[in-house]
Amino acid sequence: MADSLDSTDNRSSGRQLQVETHGLDVIGDAERKGTPRTLFWPWFGANVSILGLSYGAFALGFGISFWQALIAGVIGIVFSFLLCGFIAVAGKRGSAPTMVLSRAAYGVRGNRLPSVISWVLTVGWETVLCSLATMATATVFERLDWGGGTGTKVVALIVVGALTVVGGVMGFDLIMRLQTVITVVTGVLTVVYIALVADHIHWHTVSALPAGSAQEFIGALVFMMTGFGLGWVNAAADYSRYLPRSSSSRGVIGWTTFGASVAPLLLLVFGLLLAGSSTKLNTAVAADPIGALTTILPTWFLVPFAVVAVLGLVGGAVLDIYSSGLALLSAGLRIPRYLAALVDGVLMIAGSIYIVFVADDFLGQFMGFLTTLGVPIAAWCGIMLADLLLRRRDYDEGDLYRPRGRYGDASLTALLLTLVATALGWGLVTNAAASWLDWQGYLLDPFGLGGKSGAWAYANLGVLLALAVGFLGTLALGRARVHTQEAQAPSPATGEGVPVA
Repeated sequence: MADSLDSTDNRSSGRQLQVETHGLDVIGDAERKGTPRTLFWPWFGANVSILGLSYGAFALGFGISFWQALIAGVIGIVFSFLLCGFIAVAGKRGSAPTMVLSRAAYGVRGNRLPSVISWVLTVGWETVLCSLATMATATVFERLDWGGGTGTKVVALIVVGALTVVGGVMGFDLIMRLQTVITVVTGVLTVVYIALVADHIHWHTVSALPAGSAQEFIGALVFMMTGFGLGWVNAAADYSRYLPRSSSSRGVIGWTTFGASVAPLLLLVFGLLLAGSSTKLNTAVAADPIGALTTILPTWFLVPFAVVAVLGLVGGAVLDIYSSGLALLSAGLRIPRYLAALVDGVLMIAGSIYIVFVADDFLGQFMGFLTTLGVPIAAWCGIMLADLLLRRRDYDEGDLYRPRGRYGDASLTALLLTLVATALGWGLVTNAAASWLDWQGYLLDPFGLGGKSGAWAYANLGVLLALAVGFLGTLALGRARVHTQEAQAPSPATGEGVPVA
């Protein structure tokens, strides 16, 4: 499998593609090849999407200045992907998917709770990306007078959905090859896009944007974290598990963080300049984040733009559907991995139909989705990071699949920390544009933060609090459990894989 990980390996291009048979099983040493630098390709390919430009408008929507938005974006993107880098280390230490490795912290069956949350998040993300690709295609066709109505959207949804589902069903080998192609094509065409619309930037307008409050800055910062790295932490070890155990941990962290961050950082800067130069464009992005970017393009580049937009979004959706299938298996569903990916594909298409043909407020629903699921995922992330920090040895791979092994059936401490952190977190986040989330923010008034209409209402402090509670709580309460686990003798050898619990 690592043949496909390393794009410079000539054996990769000559090997016949086939459906990946690995599910939750341990990756045998014979298949663990490559170097940490090969992680650059999947992470860059998944995050080079044109959607990164739209985050400039999203950030400015918090009512902050260009410089505030830039600082919030840089910190939010780099820090959140650094969390992915740390969790990726668990992959090379444990040879299993991310949501199997967290069984060490939660227990084998106790881990089903975060697995379900992870599954919902990844299915949600792939649905959002598929929907955006569909709407972008329709907008391009409309501008070209080729028709951009319902028929075009249906065909676009079928094509985008098919590309995503096929990649998810085929598995890791095809995904890694696909990501290399997406990286090159989208990278080049994105540079061309930037060159073509650079004259729409008006620095005097951008620099005149008034500064926002500290609360608005924090809100933008948290939104950037949830929109980028926190949306990937639950899948961060799914790709590093194919690396040799001897791989440098610093290399895994560095290449994961660098590969994932570099494109979003560059796209964010340009997106801020564009959105800050035009109130009209800034507003349009909220309704159609990708399609709105075509309104400032020359007609001859619309088709290449559609290609770069669709490929970039598909690149992220394919990684999501692969990891969502693994999360579904980890939650307890006993079917082959490729069937789990197919099930998620059906749900993705159904959700995309709702967003494309029914929903009338994309940005409000999107922000509500991110902040709501960002809270429990942040809690899980804090617990996973602290548990990994406390460990001095590699995972016992066999016991990750045995409820009666060293990791146990369920860790009440981890489960209670998750529930407490989530309850606290949801009490400190709000989203006025998503009416189905009116119940959130119930702690803003008791905590003296001004209630749901106060200055702190949209700072989304709940995400940061959940991350901190999970991390600090596990450091304080989990040390003895980890010590007891690592004091036990190794479990019997498991060969090339182990049965799924």
